[in-house]
Amino acid sequence: MGEANRRDVESALRKKGFRQSNGSHRKFVFYTCGGKKTSVWTEISHGSKHRDLSEFILHKMADQCRLSYPQFRRLIECPMSREEYEGLLVQNGNVRE
Repeated sequence: MGEANRRDVESALRKKGFRQSNGSHRKFVFYTCGGKKTSVWTEISHGSKHRDLSEFILHKMADQCRLSYPQFRRLIECPMSREEYEGLLVQNGNVRE
């Protein structure tokens, strides 16, 4: 599956309910469809060396987002909707309804 462009990943995360944490340009926190802040977060590497995120980094981000790597790829490549992602988090006990 390989690398992914950092800006594309950031954009996909924003579309799926993640918001940049105040005071941190690297941390993104997930908010439910109802607007509630959750404990689900991920960090994105910045800098000129990180224009593309390696598969290793994407695996770490998947863990932070409480997804398997294939599920995370679906999230950032957009087949997985925000509602589907939130449903998985609720189903796995990571987020309350």
